[in-house]
Amino acid sequence: MNDPLHAAAAVFSEYSIIVALAFVGAVLWCSYRLAGHIGNGRIHGSAIAISLALVFACIGGHVTGGKKGLADFECLAGLAVLGGAAFRDFTIVATAYGVRLEEFLKTGLAGMLALLTGVLLSFAVGAAVAWGCGYREAASLATIGAGAATYIVGPVTGAAVGASSDVIAISIAAGLVKAILVMLLTPFAAPMIGLNNPRAALIFGGLMGTTSGVAAGLAATDERLVPYGAMTATFYTGLGCLLGPSVLFLAIRLLVGEV
Repeated sequence: MNDPLHAAAAVFSEYSIIVALAFVGAVLWCSYRLAGHIGNGRIHGSAIAISLALVFACIGGHVTGGKKGLADFECLAGLAVLGGAAFRDFTIVATAYGVRLEEFLKTGLAGMLALLTGVLLSFAVGAAVAWGCGYREAASLATIGAGAATYIVGPVTGAAVGASSDVIAISIAAGLVKAILVMLLTPFAAPMIGLNNPRAALIFGGLMGTTSGVAAGLAATDERLVPYGAMTATFYTGLGCLLGPSVLFLAIRLLVGEV
């Protein structure tokens, strides 16, 4: 009875990337099916998929006692590759290829101000919340503030300024919460803020910054707007990674008296 099961487990472990692709495909299929029945289609399938992924990761970590979620199961180890930095950066860059340059240039000063405002405002809010939670070290405040920008900027800043692993984990969690909120709320807020054209999408992406959240939210609003919002959201991530461990960290040090 056990031999076929052991043989199947051995095959799944050997071809874990293929199994991971099939697993991700199944989750996406289910998520998009659910999206058609939840909120009259106003919640995009990718938002549901990411939410399910977080639940699965929590279950996997609890069952295995590991640190990689479902990837700690040998047969699903390929998920660690699919979720790694290489695939993440590839998908982020790929979103820019649908952008028409003339539409991007139309944003002009407004787009630049949106980027700078988005980064600074998110950083300030995150740092203020961290202060309210009792953090007083500049490295911790800067890392959590950067995480409020995006879950990519947080760990980049934390690693650069020497923050603890716990603080870096909090910064990632803050970025994930922001991404999920942007995914879920964008379709409902779009009519109220005039989010119905490429220029508005470019400014929106610059203000929000979270590429995954902006892309999913715009996809549920109008798929034609996704490349524009994702473009400035990607720039936002780059700007945050540049300012977080340098100018903003030094500003925090000055404010808390560490300089």
